[in-house]
Amino acid sequence: MVERFEKFSFAISDITHYLHKIAADEMRKQGLRWPHAVCLVVLSRFEEGVTATELCEICGRDKADISRTVSLLTEKGLVTKEGAKQNYRALIKLTQEGRAASEQIRERVRLAVEIVSKNVSDEHRTVFYEVLEAIGKNLQTISEQGLPE
Repeated sequence: MVERFEKFSFAISDITHYLHKIAADEMRKQGLRWPHAVCLVVLSRFEEGVTATELCEICGRDKADISRTVSLLTEKGLVTKEGAKQNYRALIKLTQEGRAASEQIRERVRLAVEIVSKNVSDEHRTVFYEVLEAIGKNLQTISEQGLPE
């Protein structure tokens, strides 16, 4: 059982490490970081815009992180904030430059997913994601309720 835990933990750690390295390398080319990419891609799904609070929920980030990210993206001309005196209820929308950056990110992600998915059948991928989701939910339950005595 411990060997299974180690194998799982090491694999997840390696995957996370390499994902972040690839993302950092790609985003550095645009003068951005991974959290910026996540926000740009999320915003591309909401043409009408989203509030900072909604962006926090969708991205799984805290308000301070989203606030810093939105400020930087605004400075770079990639997003705008409209209405509600620029607070957490203001709508955050992509500019034309933001849409272009988001599309470039999405294309790089598509390429990366295509490369890492070679030699993995659709059936295996489907089962993998189902298992990963189940493990994630079980871990969430344990983190919220603790391990049984």
